[in-house]
Amino acid sequence: MSSESKFSRRDFLKVSALGAAGALLMPSGLAAAAKSKKNEKTAANDTINIGFIGLGQQAMHLLNGFITIDGVKVVAGCDVYDVKRARFDKRVKKYYADHGEKCKVDLYEDYQELLARPDIDAVVIATPDHQHAIIAIAACKAGKDVYLEKPMTLTIYEGQQLRKAVRKYSRILQIGSQQRSDAEFIHAANLCREGELGKIGLIKVHVGGSPTPYTLPKQEVPAGLNWDKWLGPLPETIYYNSDLNPVITIDPEQNEQLWGAWRWYQGMGGGLMTDWGAHMFDIVQWAMGKDGNGPVEIIPAGYSYYDHLTYKYDNGTTVTEQEFDGGKQGLKIYGDNGWIQVCRGEFLASDPKFMPKAEKQQDSSVPYETKVGHYQTFINSMRSRIDPNVPVEVGHSSCTVCNLGNIANELKRPVVWNPIVEKFMNDPEATKRMHYQYRDGYSLDV
Repeated sequence: MSSESKFSRRDFLKVSALGAAGALLMPSGLAAAAKSKKNEKTAANDTINIGFIGLGQQAMHLLNGFITIDGVKVVAGCDVYDVKRARFDKRVKKYYADHGEKCKVDLYEDYQELLARPDIDAVVIATPDHQHAIIAIAACKAGKDVYLEKPMTLTIYEGQQLRKAVRKYSRILQIGSQQRSDAEFIHAANLCREGELGKIGLIKVHVGGSPTPYTLPKQEVPAGLNWDKWLGPLPETIYYNSDLNPVITIDPEQNEQLWGAWRWYQGMGGGLMTDWGAHMFDIVQWAMGKDGNGPVEIIPAGYSYYDHLTYKYDNGTTVTEQEFDGGKQGLKIYGDNGWIQVCRGEFLASDPKFMPKAEKQQDSSVPYETKVGHYQTFINSMRSRIDPNVPVEVGHSSCTVCNLGNIANELKRPVVWNPIVEKFMNDPEATKRMHYQYRDGYSLDV
């Protein structure tokens, strides 16, 4: 058994929300470096003030979780669409009124105004993916801790720069990969890393396909939406369609009828490959002990005799993106000693000995994001100044796996990747796809 497989079950629970905030991933010396006056404040038992940046559908799920945590106060929200700011204001004020608490919530169109407030300790970023890196880096510079929705960034280069910023400014950053705080996925990772399944030869992952060209019809930008700020670093040639920023109303209340479709189109999102891949490939990397690492070759579906997008790792494991057993998003892991299959709310195994202990039935009406305690892990980490269970290095390496799949699919040929130095081997065409040209006025200065 390799050294990567010898961690105990207790060790892995340390990096889940079921235990204390994760300590295993804390870089040497960072704890001491992080003891600024702001860090001492959040390490105490006083109130942590949080602002939200990006107030769409996912942010509403996040709000429902964070606002209930003891010692946390939601004090501000920012969005480029006025109706989303109004909805946020209404929900925050109603929650605190219903609980007999005083509330003052401030609203912003420009995230820099929110970040400039010295009383805000942390931000929750739930914008479209193309804004993640720029806003998160700005938050680090402003001395804020960050809860950042997955996928961590739109491009590989953005991830590299955000990783640098988090460590340079000694911030706590938690990626919204909630499955790391889910007992069933923790159990799956434990089985693999403790060697219970034997040598892992194949992992099937079902997430979905790469993004497609943007073909929605052009529409008039609605009043109240600052489209220029929504675009951010994206080119002005990307035009508005209501599917990108779904229309909502306050009175009567009608929320989004679909997820923001920017995620499905090239240039704005990574398709299902990043939308679900940021969850499922994340568990693959964790189970194999490849956090902060990655595959060495990526082969697109349809190339030569490969029927599925295929990742090859230097430990001999092959990972494929393909449907299995009904088409749910999830993963199926094959080892010398048997197999396990894990999806949200489902765990199957070739042998009963691999099954997790029965958990108390959870309320199916509660959104998944609110069930698993991932937000509390972030707050614990803010107070302890110890990395959470999905810090920036983990979020970056998992996101990179997704982006590598998209790059191979786009090129329609294999690509060779060095995960240690994070470079393509003798492949300028692939290297160009590690980032894109921001429009004037936007940069990733760390």
